[in-house]
Amino acid sequence: MDRILTAIKPTGIMHIGNYFGAVKPLFQMSEGNETFFFIADYHALNFIKSAEELKNNSQMLAAAYLACGLDPEKIIFFRQSDVPEVFELNWILSNITPKGLMNRAHAYKAMVEQNIENGLDKDSNVNMGLYNYPILMAADILLYNSKYVPVGLDQKQHCEIARDLAQYFNNRYGETFVLPEPKIEESVAVIPGLDGRKMSKSYNNTIQMFCSEKDLQKTINRIVTDSRLPGEPKNDDCTLAQFYSLFGTKEQTEDYKKRLREGLGWGDAKKELFVVMNEYISPMREKYNYYMSNPQEVEKILQEGSIKARRIARKVLNKVRKKIGVCKLAD
Repeated sequence: MDRILTAIKPTGIMHIGNYFGAVKPLFQMSEGNETFFFIADYHALNFIKSAEELKNNSQMLAAAYLACGLDPEKIIFFRQSDVPEVFELNWILSNITPKGLMNRAHAYKAMVEQNIENGLDKDSNVNMGLYNYPILMAADILLYNSKYVPVGLDQKQHCEIARDLAQYFNNRYGETFVLPEPKIEESVAVIPGLDGRKMSKSYNNTIQMFCSEKDLQKTINRIVTDSRLPGEPKNDDCTLAQFYSLFGTKEQTEDYKKRLREGLGWGDAKKELFVVMNEYISPMREKYNYYMSNPQEVEKILQEGSIKARRIARKVLNKVRKKIGVCKLAD
């Protein structure tokens, strides 16, 4: 089996774009592979400054993935902060990381460019968490000797940096780390938002994954349509049809598109979309509400996942410690 590792920052409530763009593909990719999936709560410290917000977001994210079907027997599911070995490896890797490599990291470069454009010092508002972010991410990847790291194109550089650091270490101390490879899904669907643009929190055009039936209906009613009246043919690739195809069967979707072409009114089309969406989401909504009401059960799953993750992490870290001349961790 190949070993796959991926993570997500707990920065907000899951929407259907997250589910179809990241969650569902992760489950499909995990079949037949050894998969590690963690909540990157320490990575979120650069974005979240409230202890309560970080705690609540982590709880919501864990409940959301479990509700969507994550099986902790098949996927090692844990919190980044529950594996202290990663922070030790982060420091070790920091000592072989050229500063020039961090200068070229996309997030830091973007901040510098923005500061210069605004007439500020180039390092204004740049903290070491932002600057060293790629090193911690490299530690996350290398600590489990991950072969593949599913990433979007905008995250590809982080995997490349992890590979560079693995090579630096291997060249200095001998073969230690697996060289990770980015796994970029070229066919990841772009899920439309309420306004037809890509669904994104920054556009305020999302549909929350686990909202109530009443709120789901209200949100669907906000989907932008054109001015064509009932009886007038509609475009069968409109935003409503794109949503319907995600939740309905192939036969249901073909029939829905056919009736749009025949003049199905927008109001009726939205009612039918609600029915098929709600039918799909309801079981997951029920599970989500259950996990949110039983945080101790979520915590138990995460702690069990961290035990599994730490078994592997400690083996890798002890190998690293031996290579650099440090005693192994006590059992």
